[in-house]
Amino acid sequence: MHEDFLLEGPGDARHVVVLAHGAGAPMDSPFMNRVSAGFASRGIRVARFEFAYMAKRRTEGRRGAPDREPALRARWKDVLAQLGGGPGVVIGGKSMGGRIASMVADEVGARGLVCFGYPFHPPGQPDRLRTAHLADLRTPALILQGTRDPFGTREDVAAYMLSPAIRIAWLEGGDHSFKPPARSGRTEAQNVEEAIAAAAGFVEGL
Repeated sequence: MHEDFLLEGPGDARHVVVLAHGAGAPMDSPFMNRVSAGFASRGIRVARFEFAYMAKRRTEGRRGAPDREPALRARWKDVLAQLGGGPGVVIGGKSMGGRIASMVADEVGARGLVCFGYPFHPPGQPDRLRTAHLADLRTPALILQGTRDPFGTREDVAAYMLSPAIRIAWLEGGDHSFKPPARSGRTEAQNVEEAIAAAAGFVEGL
């Protein structure tokens, strides 16, 4: 297997999920590790990869800005080609990784799409929507979203035109990483586990 990938879960799994990281953290961030381990523990094969700018951080030790959208989309398609193609696999990721996956899902014929914290708009800029392509998405999709996510709250998202192929599962009190306020009585670990369970159930039901 290509050295660029982190692989977990049984090699003969019925379901394969390919995940990309968010804008600021690598493919082996604590969040990505927890999600991947959660899928793998349920018998789902997971492949993780990095965009070029993040891989460059590892070799050069400098924090460069994310690649531009065309390069991010091209990287997703290249990764899927290396893994044997999009049909049959579920694609997605954390924040930006999931957003870019949503932009190529129909084109590559992905079996499904799962996004952990979709960045519907930049924080504090609700008019800068990243939703135009979501109105016509054909790929079955699940978005796991915290109700307090500054990139798109429950109130924000209720007003968007989204494809009927998209289902949203809300994590109560969660921010962009699903962390709730201390006073809520819930924990980040509970919300993350709830998200993983929902995502795994979605994948298994495809």
